[in-house]
Amino acid sequence: MKVLHAEILIAKHFRNSVFKNSAIFIITLFIGILLLYAAFSGWENYSNQNETSEKYQHQSREDWLKNPDKNPHRMAHYGNFAFRKSTSLSVFEFGMEPFFGNAIFLEAHKRNTANFSEAGFSNSMLRFGEINIAMVLQILLPLLIFFLGFNSIAYEHENGTLKILLTQGINWKQLLTGKILGVASVIMLLFVPTIIVLVFIWLVLQNFTISADETIKMLLFIGFHFIYLLFFCIIAVLISAVSKTSKKALISLIGIWLVFTIILPRTTQAVGAYIYEAPSKIKFNSDIEKDILLQGDSHDPNDLHYKAIKDSLLLVYKVDSVQKLPFNYSGFIMAEGEKISSRIYNEHLAELLKIYENQNSFSKTFSFLNPYIAIKNLSMGLSNTDYDSYIDFQKQAEAYRYNMAQKMNALQVKFISNKKPGPNDKPLTIGKEHWADVAAFHYEPKGIREVLKSEIISILSIILWITILFIFIRIAAKKLKAI
Repeated sequence: MKVLHAEILIAKHFRNSVFKNSAIFIITLFIGILLLYAAFSGWENYSNQNETSEKYQHQSREDWLKNPDKNPHRMAHYGNFAFRKSTSLSVFEFGMEPFFGNAIFLEAHKRNTANFSEAGFSNSMLRFGEINIAMVLQILLPLLIFFLGFNSIAYEHENGTLKILLTQGINWKQLLTGKILGVASVIMLLFVPTIIVLVFIWLVLQNFTISADETIKMLLFIGFHFIYLLFFCIIAVLISAVSKTSKKALISLIGIWLVFTIILPRTTQAVGAYIYEAPSKIKFNSDIEKDILLQGDSHDPNDLHYKAIKDSLLLVYKVDSVQKLPFNYSGFIMAEGEKISSRIYNEHLAELLKIYENQNSFSKTFSFLNPYIAIKNLSMGLSNTDYDSYIDFQKQAEAYRYNMAQKMNALQVKFISNKKPGPNDKPLTIGKEHWADVAAFHYEPKGIREVLKSEIISILSIILWITILFIFIRIAAKKLKAI
């Protein structure tokens, strides 16, 4: 503590002087209220969305089980729903969640995309982003930091007190560190209460049952946001130190804020999408349909591909018609068709996802130039509201859909006769107890290992940025002059 005695005194003096400015006090109070609003609106949004998802997931399951005796293939087309529940950290970081759907209709032979996104039911104002804690921490607090720190040293230089401080035994390193601590101490008055509220809400949402995975995510969320805010505190003081006037410092800092939070993120997204152009949804679906038709139509008895399969089966089982096969021929063909269509779709999807992956990688690479991109990506990853989480949900839903369709096909192969019923006969069906053979859908969010693996660039860039700035402090302490 003796080593930091001067720095702490400088920090206390700075903090006390800040709140003498009524404008700063009002802005700080406003952001504090905004953080409180963001916390509870996020809580309400999370509760409503998960209650809705649970309700309709349960209803979908009940409807599936209540189906009467039916042909299994009809059940495969009857389909099911997969709903995606939000994680507890999504209360604080909405990420891409409002723009991605949270429900997918699952049916045989067809892979649907997620629907019922919040953006789909909202007006155009959603494009500007919803207010959430992460947005306030990542965009508004850095702006407040710049308003706090722009004159931290430039003002001392302007009114002549800088020379007095330096002649009284205070060196540049102590002055810079003290001012940084002073700015940080003011921000902590907002950050610490926010974290307390955040942790409380997080615990309540989990019924005070804490898993190691979620705990690590929460600690990383808090820790990296602290480092991120400290980064802007250092930037503010350093720019103030090298600026001759407070006005120049303020203009420079606002320019940095605009570049970091608005210009670079939008530019990198646009350039990435231009370099790695993705096909339209219409073209994507059209290409899949073309490839499936080239392979054959499982519903067409005269299709060459499936006719060849039929001929080979008749030859192997030494019968002259499919009605004499020891299993249901139609179910066998449907299973084959499902396998082929799923394979083709997955091949096209893999190509599309590779394009999107390249776009995202391009944007993530720029996190080495912009800490905002880094913290945004990491924050979304930890809260499972990023693009990778959306794709993971689709993959889990597709695995469930494929398994559901193939189980129905297997039941048809096993229990449905090859003989077509007569006009007065009952339709070929199986007992409704078989519907329970298909388990209920349950979405499992990405674990911490997957998140860290996908966001390693963001983590490294944040650590690199803060390390470089500490080096700059040491350099500035040696190079700066009071003149």
